[in-house]
Amino acid sequence: MRSAGLTHIAIVPSAPILVPELASGAAVELADLTAAVRCAAQDLPSRWVAVGVGAQDDRVPADAVGTFAGYGADVRVTFTPGPSGAARTLPLCALIAGWLRGSVNARATVDVRVFADDLAPEVALERGRALRAELDAAAEPVGVLVVADGANTLTAAAPGGFDPDSVARQAQWDDELATGDVVALAGLSGALGRAAYQVLAGLAGPDPKATELYRGAPYGVGYFVGTWIPQ
Repeated sequence: MRSAGLTHIAIVPSAPILVPELASGAAVELADLTAAVRCAAQDLPSRWVAVGVGAQDDRVPADAVGTFAGYGADVRVTFTPGPSGAARTLPLCALIAGWLRGSVNARATVDVRVFADDLAPEVALERGRALRAELDAAAEPVGVLVVADGANTLTAAAPGGFDPDSVARQAQWDDELATGDVVALAGLSGALGRAAYQVLAGLAGPDPKATELYRGAPYGVGYFVGTWIPQ
């Protein structure tokens, strides 16, 4: 195991329902998903870099304070120990990263990198490679938290409606994430978190050691949870 640079990668969904205050009585139904997400993040070192998608490229300041108020509850999140102040509007991937930090390791720091969801695949891959070079130059261990979803069309009640063809595509994406198939992910299309997954493919390098912790589609959205260890 490496003592510095990129050591672990955790892959989790950008699902507000992970937050107990937003689960609306579905905590029991979501217990396996929530436990898997916590498990994926628990081995990350104390410095995290979170990767997710948003409307545009962004980087969340370390002293930012976010809130899930727009999702139904004023649950505050932070990205380093101690900051306080007025909450600002943040992308969902950042809110999930901040909430998970507070839930799993409140002493950790999270540097959130948001990538535009329409980023061209080859650009996303190159951004991933550049991020890997940056992290490998770090003097301390660094973990990456990838916050991304698959399809939102997997059941009749799904937010995007039901697309029968998306069920097979979701299974394929889950298989690629479960096996660390960076070549297949480089060509992925259609997933909500497509750009984040392709940044992942660029930064992971060949043949990461992949472990699947959860796959499922509560409420018709494809969620995958797992860990990758770069070789």
